[in-house]
Amino acid sequence: MRYLTVALTKGRLAQKTLELFSKVGITADGADDKNTRKLIFTNEEFGVRFFMAKGPDVPTYVAYGAADLGIVGKDTILEEGRKIYEVLDLGYGKCRMCICGPESAREALSSGDQIRVATKYPNIAKDYFLNRKHQTVEIIKMNGSIELAPIVGLSEVICDIVETGSTLRENGLTVLEEVCPLSARVVVNQVSMKMENERITKLINRLKEEL
Repeated sequence: MRYLTVALTKGRLAQKTLELFSKVGITADGADDKNTRKLIFTNEEFGVRFFMAKGPDVPTYVAYGAADLGIVGKDTILEEGRKIYEVLDLGYGKCRMCICGPESAREALSSGDQIRVATKYPNIAKDYFLNRKHQTVEIIKMNGSIELAPIVGLSEVICDIVETGSTLRENGLTVLEEVCPLSARVVVNQVSMKMENERITKLINRLKEEL
């Protein structure tokens, strides 16, 4: 029996997911050790192996078949745009993708003016403004503290993940529009879904029962 390979997003999502798998009896020695340098963790009984990856890489591993399944945030699925099946909302890691800025930017958003949008998620921002709002914007790809952009005049607004909103408030910014809700999702390789349909479906159903 070949292994079912599961790519986990490093950090909090991986820890929550390993807890969920343990509830259905699938554990892997050392996978929850934060100091380990091991890359792959195996459960021989169920023929499942896990590996940790950076969030943006998980859909890539799944799309190319290096992993049969992956657990990753909805934001990453949308941003990466890979050809994979999204099969289950795990309900944890909840947050929102939002358009944020100073209150003074609200009018430019609603009037459809051409504005600049700073973001770590250019594909999500582009889809939202062009396809849903039909508003022409200049998107500026950023990597660091996005909140800084409207404060120093680089952009009118930002497109970013919001959990509690405390960082926004501390910097005089607010949520102006919500793009979409986010949470951890299970994604599956398209070929694996055909070849290993019975095993994958059984696993998904067992996880669903524990949610």
